[in-house]
Amino acid sequence: MKDCVLCDIELRNDQRVVLENKFCRFVQIPQGVLEGSGLIVPVHHGATPFELTKEEWIATYDLLQEVKKHLDQKHQPDGYNIGWNSGSVAGQHIGHAHLHVIPRFQDEPYAGRGIRYWFKQKENKRLS
Repeated sequence: MKDCVLCDIELRNDQRVVLENKFCRFVQIPQGVLEGSGLIVPVHHGATPFELTKEEWIATYDLLQEVKKHLDQKHQPDGYNIGWNSGSVAGQHIGHAHLHVIPRFQDEPYAGRGIRYWFKQKENKRLS
């Protein structure tokens, strides 16, 4: 898709394709806050993960296994957060489906606060 930063990964200098297969790529932005963090990005443009084909889901799974081996070897994280944001209310800021792969480390300030942590905060309760 024209003007999609994730469709034009090869053209950007601040992103690096680390691993890839026929259907998706693992991309890292070198200056990321958490060492080794990156995105698994389907090659075909789809706005959300709900638009992925079965083949793209399988390829994403396969690449995720390779990414874990790579990150374990290179960074030795103590854990991972892995997730999709789907829609702007859910925090999706780029209209191209992408899976976040975030290595987590024991010595970081937010260690132990996973995805569910933010759901447990009373300040985030909906007003009905």
